[in-house]
Amino acid sequence: MNPDIRRKAIALHDRFTHGGMDRRAFMAQLTRLAGGTAAASMLLAGIAANPAAAAIVAPQDRRLRSGRMSWPVGGGRRMKGYRAEPRDFPANLGTMLVIHENRGLNAHIEDVTRRLALAGYRSVAPDFLSPVGGTPGDPDAAREAIGKLDLSQAAADAVATLRLLAKFPKANGFVGAIGFCWGGGMVNRIAVEAGSALDAGVVFYGPAPDPGLVPRVEAAMLFHLAELDERVNATGLPWAAALKAAGKSVESIVHPGVNHAFHNDSSAERYDKAAAERAWQQTLRFLMAPVGGVVE
Repeated sequence: MNPDIRRKAIALHDRFTHGGMDRRAFMAQLTRLAGGTAAASMLLAGIAANPAAAAIVAPQDRRLRSGRMSWPVGGGRRMKGYRAEPRDFPANLGTMLVIHENRGLNAHIEDVTRRLALAGYRSVAPDFLSPVGGTPGDPDAAREAIGKLDLSQAAADAVATLRLLAKFPKANGFVGAIGFCWGGGMVNRIAVEAGSALDAGVVFYGPAPDPGLVPRVEAAMLFHLAELDERVNATGLPWAAALKAAGKSVESIVHPGVNHAFHNDSSAERYDKAAAERAWQQTLRFLMAPVGGVVE
């Protein structure tokens, strides 16, 4: 594919999925860019996430215990989600909250949850669309529902989940959160709201809050940013710099030559295998540090 067309198509798709662009207008512009309806459909198939993409860690992996769960978050509300943990886990287990993109809790995020479980964590992926019945099968419908969420309430429910998970049997007290895209932004929001309840946060290309909120962050933070992701970097870079200037435990990595969502292996045109694997190993090293720390 022509690199210039690919770059413009990805930027256009970001406007559609994150900027509130109308689908009809999006498809019309994509068709003009690709040179026809058939070419636009093929281009979109490569950019958008594929729900049928093969998992890296199979749901039936015998090394894990995994499945659906639900839990109370206060005010009579319950959160639904997906849980995975090592089948033969040690006496003390760290806990990770895995926060989905703006397509909701889907098979890809469940796969990421299992990957963390294989790394030795009890991992829980909440469905933040639980208040409206859970993530729908249509990703466009999921994005629309995500856009209507009360983000303050969602963050409060996440903090309640963190506190609950810290008390689970055989938990060692360490509680972290990792999020992607919308979920990365939610990790930033949780870090502000959770205080000492969050030990470490890992943000993959998630939008950041106002740097004035930096004093409220106590968790060690790791940021994975994509060099070509101007939209997220406009807030992510100042946020990371402000945290560092305030003496917080923070590391910010800008991965060269990659796009937003480079870690999502279900999106052929965005996924960058080398950068994704490097970022994953950097994440695991960061989480293994006593209070988070610098990664190589």
